[in-house]
Amino acid sequence: MLAYVLRRSAYGVVVVLGVLLFLFVLFFTVASPDDVARRALGEKALPEVIEQWKANHGYDRPLWPWQDFDDNMLFEHYRRMLTFDFGRSDADDVLIIDRLRQGAGPSLALTIPLFVVGITLGIVLSLFVAFFRETYIDRTGVFLCVLGMSVSILLYIVGAQYLIAKLLRWFPISGFDSDPAVIGRFLALPLVVGIASGVGGDVRFYRTVFIEETGRDYVRTARAKGAGEIRVMVHHVLRNALIPILTRVVLAIPFLFMGSLLLESFFGIPGLGAITVDAINGNDFSTLRTMVFIGALLFVAGQIATDVSYALVDPRVRLE
Repeated sequence: MLAYVLRRSAYGVVVVLGVLLFLFVLFFTVASPDDVARRALGEKALPEVIEQWKANHGYDRPLWPWQDFDDNMLFEHYRRMLTFDFGRSDADDVLIIDRLRQGAGPSLALTIPLFVVGITLGIVLSLFVAFFRETYIDRTGVFLCVLGMSVSILLYIVGAQYLIAKLLRWFPISGFDSDPAVIGRFLALPLVVGIASGVGGDVRFYRTVFIEETGRDYVRTARAKGAGEIRVMVHHVLRNALIPILTRVVLAIPFLFMGSLLLESFFGIPGLGAITVDAINGNDFSTLRTMVFIGALLFVAGQIATDVSYALVDPRVRLE
């Protein structure tokens, strides 16, 4: 297994280096350093002010190694990203690493409960629907899941803010306070919206997996031995369906750290998702490059963790 993990890690390094090259080409050839400076300072900024801004942010170097092998922006781009020295924001000169530290807490406070409750609720409801397969309960459940999947998350957000927050006044419309005494009131509404918008897709996926497993030979053997339907579903079907479940679950774990773009933006949660949206709106290319790079790292780590988890839950899987 160790050799496989090392080999996959080497492939992951190549992927990350490729992503960094793509980011550099995208941000510095489509938009030149002069364009970045003007967007940060304004179109009417004086030339000397633009040159000073470029020097402060390291944008005054040549782009490519063949222009200046010892001092160029491509090497500096790789050096900064790979050493996690992300520099300062193009928009307000704040250290990006400090902004990431500030945003990680609010993001995890939202995404971890959303992830745990969503996965648990999705599996439980899927087992319930699969238990009553080919009945009106199953058909009604599938209909509601498709209906829930067909509704945009924006409608969930606007509807919840209007009905639950404005009319019923159960929770604040938006905002965030890290005080443990009140943080639950600010997170309750985005959690409800996140779970409601995602549970339909989860139930549809897990139900399909469970129903496929119920037709296997080992399930018929368990029933022939006198095992009850509940025991068959929980102790046999669920355990043997862990691989497709893990594929969905483990790949979602790295993105917990990236936050939820829409939920954080609409509910005023100062997490990493909101930082990314603000960077897009404010033409903050340095912060946006950093967020894409971190997302690539987390995705590669998730892929490796998924493969390793296969071998841990299923002894038939061998990592060669």
